[in-house]
Amino acid sequence: DLSLLRTIGSTGSPLSAAAYAWVYEAVSPQVMLTSVSGGTDVCTALAAGLPTMPVRAGEIGSRALGCAVAAFDADGKEVVDEVGELVVTAPMPSMPLFLWGDPDGSRLHDSYYATYPGVWRHGDRVRITPDGAVVVEGRSDATLNRGGIRIGTGELYSVVEELAEVTDSLAVDTSDAPGGGLLLFVALAEPGLTAELAQRIRQTLRTELSPRHVPDRILEIAAVPRTHTGKKLEVPVKRLLTGAALADVVSLDAVANPQALLAIAAAAEQARAATGEQARAAAGD
Repeated sequence: DLSLLRTIGSTGSPLSAAAYAWVYEAVSPQVMLTSVSGGTDVCTALAAGLPTMPVRAGEIGSRALGCAVAAFDADGKEVVDEVGELVVTAPMPSMPLFLWGDPDGSRLHDSYYATYPGVWRHGDRVRITPDGAVVVEGRSDATLNRGGIRIGTGELYSVVEELAEVTDSLAVDTSDAPGGGLLLFVALAEPGLTAELAQRIRQTLRTELSPRHVPDRILEIAAVPRTHTGKKLEVPVKRLLTGAALADVVSLDAVANPQALLAIAAAAEQARAATGEQARAAAGD
């Protein structure tokens, strides 16, 4: 009996439009779905549900009270209804004043203020609508750069995970590494990635999004590594695939399913070893 249910909260990863629809179809047509986005570093939400406005699929109702949130373009100019960097332009009560072990403040500055002097850059790509709602496109450092066009990973996930065979997915762009490219990892309902399914994934992305969204390689994994709050570990996986050691990437204590990350780390190490063997063989020839 859900008759007393009034509100459902969501956080962690951006909530897809399909998930919004599921709540109203499968849970209750009357409930208020309030998705929030913020961060541990500011100890609060920067965008949150707004009970005085309609709930729109894929959107967070408003910027949170006390948070001077905006979207900036690369030149530091505020943009509306365009994807930009999530910034906080004025002090707010819960912003950190310093970081532990950072006596001169250089690490705090480099982490948050180096891109836009005097303005907090949070690390998310967002679009703020003319109505003031916020659409989170994904982490800035996980954004895919395809032919000079920045693509949010959430765009891929919303399409790929609609396929009945795909239970979860993870996209990383390793184009800046030798032999890299756009990699799409998929976890399947029935193990065994076939050439037919891979081709259907590519065709679906091409048709529903664009040719830029088509991955260079599609790889099957048992599970997508996530944090305890459900966030996909896009950046740690990218760093593993571009040569970083697991110990330098993330603490396994922060991973909800460490075996999933360990499996990717092992595969990355095997790939590097194979590449090294090929290079040595070529040098010998």
